[in-house]
Amino acid sequence: MGVSIIFKIAAVGIVVTILSQVLKHSGREEQAFLISLAGLILVLFWIVPYISDLFVTMQSLFEM
Repeated sequence: MGVSIIFKIAAVGIVVTILSQVLKHSGREEQAFLISLAGLILVLFWIVPYISDLFVTMQSLFEM
């Protein structure tokens, strides 16, 4: 796992925050919620392989 994934997550967080604030101030709370949800799903798709590798490593560690 490199530092690049952390920067990607931070970039998505910044973009989602800016878009959500702009949409909320223009009266579109529903679209702001959908943008936040889309950002969360995107980040989860990036994180799931690392979590899977963690579980496989933990399983192989305790099988000794």
